[in-house]
This record gives sequence, C-alpha cells and structure tokens, in this order.
Amino acid sequence: MFVDTVIEDKALHKPVFLIGLSIAVLIFFFVLNFTNTLFGEFLRPVIGEPEQSGFFGRFTVSFVLTILFVLNLFVISFFKLKVQILIVWIQLLFLFLAFAYSFDLKMSFIQNRIWLMISRGLFTTIYISAVSIVIASVIAIVGAIAKLSNNGFAYAIASFYTSLFRGLPLLLQLFLIYKGLPQLGFVVDAVPAAITALSLCYGAYMTEIFRAGIQSIPRGQWEASRALGFKFSLTMRKIILPQSIPIIIPPTGNQFIAMLKDSSLASVLGVWELMYLARTLGQRDFRHMEMLITAAMIYWILTIVLEIIQARIEKKYQQKT
Repeated sequence: MFVDTVIEDKALHKPVFLIGLSIAVLIFFFVLNFTNTLFGEFLRPVIGEPEQSGFFGRFTVSFVLTILFVLNLFVISFFKLKVQILIVWIQLLFLFLAFAYSFDLKMSFIQNRIWLMISRGLFTTIYISAVSIVIASVIAIVGAIAKLSNNGFAYAIASFYTSLFRGLPLLLQLFLIYKGLPQLGFVVDAVPAAITALSLCYGAYMTEIFRAGIQSIPRGQWEASRALGFKFSLTMRKIILPQSIPIIIPPTGNQFIAMLKDSSLASVLGVWELMYLARTLGQRDFRHMEMLITAAMIYWILTIVLEIIQARIEKKYQQKT
C-alpha cells in the first residue's frame, strides 16, 4: 500500500461529511426496517410493541442505529491504520457470528460431523483444486505461447479454446464432460470429470493472464536472446518466464482461490467434496444451516490461509526484482 503523504483533515472529522453520511445511513436503515429484529426488542420501552410501532418505531430504530454506526466510525478514525483494520475486522466478525447464532444452531450436531467434513470433504476439495490448477497452468502456458505465435493454426486453436471455455458456464462444462463423453464411448468418473472441467475452464482464463505477463516483458529481451543464439524454448524458460512470474502470480493466486470455491460445483456429480457433505449431512436430520455455515467457515479459513501464502510469494518475488 502506498502511503499518502499529503496531510489533510479526515473526511469523518468534517461536519458536512458526517451530516451527509448520517442522512444516507438513516435512509438505508429505514428502508431495510430493523424494527422486528433484536434492535426493536431492545428499544421496546421506547417504541412499545415493535410490530405495532409503525412509522415511529421504524424511524426510532433507524435513528438509533445511525447514531451508533456513525459514532463508531468517528471513534475508530482516531486510531492508527492497523488498529482501525483490526477493530473493523473484529466488529464484522462479531456481526457474522451473531448472524449465524440467530439460526439457533445445534453445536453438538456440528461437533459430531465436522471431522468427516474436514477429513473427507476438505481433502477432496483441496485435491481436486490442486490437481486442476497444475493442469490449468500447463494449458495456460501452451495457450499463451500459441496466442503469441505467428502460426495461424496455433493462434486459431488457442483463440477458439479460450473463447469457448470462457463463454460457457462451468456447470455446463461439467455436465458436457461427465454426460457427453460417454456418448462418444469415453466413460469418465466424477472426480476426473470435475478436474477436467476445472482445468479447461480456468486454463482458458489463465491463458490470458500468462499472455499478458509474457507480453509485459520488453521486446528487446526477446531480440537480445535470439541474437545470442538462444532457442525459443531456452529463451522462454530462462529469460521471459522468470521475469513475468511476478506479474503472473497475483492473478493466478486469485484464480486458484476462485477455483477452490468453484470446485463445490462438483457436488452435482456426486463427488464427496465439502459442499456435497454439507448438503448430505444436513439433509438427514433437517439441520441444513449447521452444515452450510460450517462449510462456509471452512471455505473462509482456507481462503485466508491461501491469501497469506499468496502474499508471501508475491513479497518474495518483489524482493528479488
């Protein structure tokens, strides 16, 4: 993050901005109507029965929430940046947990099944995603080189591939591979079908990422390596790709995180990944929210871990460059 060295008053310390923000937030809370929620019950001594309070109750609840919201922002603005981030994270996490708690979750139900979700579902999810990202990266390198070549056939095939697989929904690709290939005599199991669909789909997106990364290297690097007698493969492996990796890594990391979540679509094929187990285990006892929220937390934690790893890899390559 680039630090702005220009010193000026913070927006939250300007009366005009505070008034405008308060009006906008008041309208927002009034439209959503929190009268019949916990906030309405808390203000029952003032507004009476929440369901019968009408306009007065709705406006009062919205007004109190607006004051709390704006005052919270105003107080947080006096802290340092890292402290502000920490406080906001804690508050948002608390709101999310309160949202989950409102479903009257049965914790014993979650405790008895979470190990199966982690040992079987999470393992399958990571396995499918990891294999798919490796295959997709290989496809992307080949596709990027083909789209940058002067060979008309190679460019035509690569451009058709990226157009097709970027233009079709991933769910449709799953069904075409899983149910379409057997029509041609190739029977594909659910897991290989999911890996194939994810690899082809994300390989198409990553082809453009690799192409842009390769094109970001000055043309003089190519000309100098060719003048020294380097072959195309050696030039790509030793000169072009190492310099383009710092540019390729951030979007590729984002694609892997997206692939990790899109692997949940494999559940429609009966693959025992995280989302499939969440739906199946919750369906038996009609405790859907317990399993869905548990799956959501596992996905979220896994995503945070991947974001930390990605940030460390990016920092490492930035130091080298």
